[in-house]
Amino acid sequence: MKYTEEHEWLLEEGDLIVVGITEHAAEQLGDVVFVELPEAGTEVTKDEEIVVIESVKAASDILAPLDGEIVEVNGTLTDKPGLVNEDAEGGAWFFKIKPSDLSPMDDYMDEAAYKDFIA
Repeated sequence: MKYTEEHEWLLEEGDLIVVGITEHAAEQLGDVVFVELPEAGTEVTKDEEIVVIESVKAASDILAPLDGEIVEVNGTLTDKPGLVNEDAEGGAWFFKIKPSDLSPMDDYMDEAAYKDFIA
């Protein structure tokens, strides 16, 4: 897994990247009550706001970590947004993106660097 400074996790799955938020981010947000996901088939640009998360504490945006096409979204989160708090780095992934370029992945942190970052 790779991690961004915006507290997203990225997991390579074949030619796709699965994207979610870290447990640390979910804890900071508090109880998640709403998640708005992009449509599958949407072309996105790195750093574009593409997911909205609302919690009892705040609203937050998730940025596209790479240029590419959203090929799948986790519709479960629409009906069960609290899954983000229960399984942030597993079942609560937000979307899968087919990146047009994988090279930005090299710039993201590994787990050890992310743990140092949030310490």
